[in-house]
Amino acid sequence: MNKLLTLFEQKLVPTMNKLTRNVWINVLKDSLMQTLPMTLLGSILCLLTVPGDLLGWEWCWNFWTPWNWTMGLLSVFIAVLIPLNYLEKKKLRRQRVAAMMTSIACFFIIVNPIVLEDGVLGLAQTALGAGGMLAAMLSGVLASIVLEKFGKFSFFKQDSPMPDFVRAWFDQLLPCAICVIGMWLLVDMAGVNVFHLLQAAFSPIAKVAQTWYGMVILLFIEAFVYSMGISCWVMSPITNPILTMAIVANIEMARNGVTDVALLNLYTQATIYCAYYAFGGIGNTLALNLMSLRSKSNKIKGLSRASIAPSIFNINEPIVFGMIAWNPFLMVPMWLNGIITPLLMWLFTKIIPFAPIPVTDFSGFWCMPFPFVTWLGTQSLNAVILMLGLFVVSWLIYYPFYKVYEKQEIENERIALESK
Repeated sequence: MNKLLTLFEQKLVPTMNKLTRNVWINVLKDSLMQTLPMTLLGSILCLLTVPGDLLGWEWCWNFWTPWNWTMGLLSVFIAVLIPLNYLEKKKLRRQRVAAMMTSIACFFIIVNPIVLEDGVLGLAQTALGAGGMLAAMLSGVLASIVLEKFGKFSFFKQDSPMPDFVRAWFDQLLPCAICVIGMWLLVDMAGVNVFHLLQAAFSPIAKVAQTWYGMVILLFIEAFVYSMGISCWVMSPITNPILTMAIVANIEMARNGVTDVALLNLYTQATIYCAYYAFGGIGNTLALNLMSLRSKSNKIKGLSRASIAPSIFNINEPIVFGMIAWNPFLMVPMWLNGIITPLLMWLFTKIIPFAPIPVTDFSGFWCMPFPFVTWLGTQSLNAVILMLGLFVVSWLIYYPFYKVYEKQEIENERIALESK
């Protein structure tokens, strides 16, 4: 085990650290994080639709309409935030506004929205929501790169008497035109359906993620990377579009009366982070934190007591970085939790439909304690029972490894005390 960890430390960790420092990884991560206020609001609105839909109350307000103005505009937010964050990091503040407008223009060319024919103001295009995240990312990246390349370009000399704001107008005209006219020629003139090409290119990954083995691989990788002290946000550019589009698809299927579990997506933000997994955080660390509270090791007990409050609210950086990261005794059970609990979750929702697959987006409540958040999002006693069962499994996985680690720490503390 120690040889394996040494190999990881020498070969894998430097590569992962380079990824975490990569400007585009950070831009995409920051952009996704900055949508959380609207995502949380959308989650609240989605939950408010449950009583009316569940009980058939026709008098109940239709909260789906304001939901469409939150989660339904997610891609528009991403298209704005990517160039904003990228040019901020590149210290090209003058180009930010032009880049944001250019990104929006390119995004709408790609998704090709259609104005409703019946005179109602709106856009008949679901791509403005989670379905258009790939198009939004492409638009944002394109606008960012082009505006950056022209960051120091100017039609005027330094000593030109032209006012700065006028110079900025003309200097940004060319890069904006390159993006907008170029995208127009590609989509409208050449007839290339960029939106469908993006969907087709990404769909194999999204489909694999909704299989039992795809879900297990992704959750194992998250636990594996996290156990090395590297934030699993490094995977967010891949996982977030899949998770978000999957729960939106579930919501649409539920609104259309689809209840077949074979058709519903299991790998969604609501399922993974709020219903049946990630109690205490990625790797199901709440069980480890709880069993450590009464440890006979002063080190373990002190750390676990300091970590328990955030852990209850599914924030586990203190316990991961303080106890698990690069600790072979506890890394292995964290990896096993990324494999065994997702498999059991799949078994009791997909194969044996004991508990429901969430069809409401309550992912904005990921920081609420389990099992309360499970009940909040599913309104199902079976869901709570399954979550508690999975929690017991995670406890049993951690327990033997923890006892070996605790025994070693107690011995180390005894030796240190005797040496004094």
